[in-house]
Amino acid sequence: MLLIPCPWCGARDHTEFTYGGDAKAAAARPALELPLSAWHEHVYLRDNPRGRHLELWHHTASCRRWIAVERDTLTHAITASADAGRGPGGGTG
Repeated sequence: MLLIPCPWCGARDHTEFTYGGDAKAAAARPALELPLSAWHEHVYLRDNPRGRHLELWHHTASCRRWIAVERDTLTHAITASADAGRGPGGGTG
């Protein structure tokens, strides 16, 4: 079980959340007028980082807010979480 610390609700089981993807890639969406190949790459061809990684999670079963979580993908240890608008380590957007 992975406990995700929601800034508003406290530590909750990961089953209350929906994974939203890489927080850094969320800002790097392709322009609408680019070919489908650019969108295919954005949606399906993702990096699989090893170590600390900034992710977006949606607290769907409670406060329904988006949070940015810094998690180590090897150990699953969570080192920080915050409002996705501010984000741990300086913000996501």
